[in-house]
Amino acid sequence: MDSKISNIQRLSNPTAYWSSVSGFIALMLLVMGAVYYATVTVEYQWRWYKAPKYFMYIETVTIYADSNGEVKEIKANKDKFDLTITDDLGDKTYTVPKGSFEFDEGDFTSPGDIIAEYEGGWKPGLLAIGLWTTLKISFISTILGILLGIIGGVARVSDTPILKWTAITYVEIIRGSPLLVQIMIAYFVLGTTINKLLSMNGFGIIDPEWYGIAALSVFTGAYVVEIVRAGIGAIHPGQVEAARSGGMTYFQCMYHIILPQALKTILPPLAGQFINLIKDSSLLGMIAIRELTKATREGITTSLQAFELWILCAILYLLMTFTLSMCVQYLERRTATK
Repeated sequence: MDSKISNIQRLSNPTAYWSSVSGFIALMLLVMGAVYYATVTVEYQWRWYKAPKYFMYIETVTIYADSNGEVKEIKANKDKFDLTITDDLGDKTYTVPKGSFEFDEGDFTSPGDIIAEYEGGWKPGLLAIGLWTTLKISFISTILGILLGIIGGVARVSDTPILKWTAITYVEIIRGSPLLVQIMIAYFVLGTTINKLLSMNGFGIIDPEWYGIAALSVFTGAYVVEIVRAGIGAIHPGQVEAARSGGMTYFQCMYHIILPQALKTILPPLAGQFINLIKDSSLLGMIAIRELTKATREGITTSLQAFELWILCAILYLLMTFTLSMCVQYLERRTATK
């Protein structure tokens, strides 16, 4: 008998197991059918065929005339044409593909006339842009949040009052206020002040994304502090005493002895925190950052495809969080074998 099979697995009934699987599938089909019936009831028109353009699309380039002018010259340029138009401001030359214009030399143009119209290259759609922004912001915020959390966690368990009390104050203030409020303060209060000082001294202003990243990093770091503190607390104090008696400093002991062992304990709650970070990034749309949720809202405004785009948005968030969860589970297995 295979020793790897648990007693529960030996006592389980295969018929009951497959009946349970069939029940789960039937339940999922029932839910999807209910959603479809609800949309039919409200006479919603599904248009999934339009969804791909929100990921990638071929750009249509349209060139308009700025003022009254005249087509001065049309000259072949390899597989394209150089279209020269003269007006009160001088000559303007447009390089456009063959068949993209209907002018001849000597024709006149008026403001708003279409000089040329042709298909450009592939461009990322709204959802692709929003997905990339969410991934970038979440990745940077995760790294910064980990650094803040580890530093704060080590300070939190320190016996030095300035370190311990500073870490406690940081955690209590950040965890005791809503993330949305912190984002608003970071952008409208700190951001306005910092950008004003920078512009007064001849420097460029900081992009709103960085204020959003700062708010997410500080917010996540406060929770990571408590996770790290709990992980350190799970290590027997005798190991700290042994390391200190061996000549290690407090920070050397933490870096070489305590934190590597605490990592196994803190990985699962860290994964949950960073999954929340990905979802919390949707609040950055409030400060005009085009992350995934804001990009979805913009797409719905122009297309009125509310059901399709919100479903796609939810699937993309699910893919990001599920991938992160799988990566953390892999790290747990790797650390458990060492």
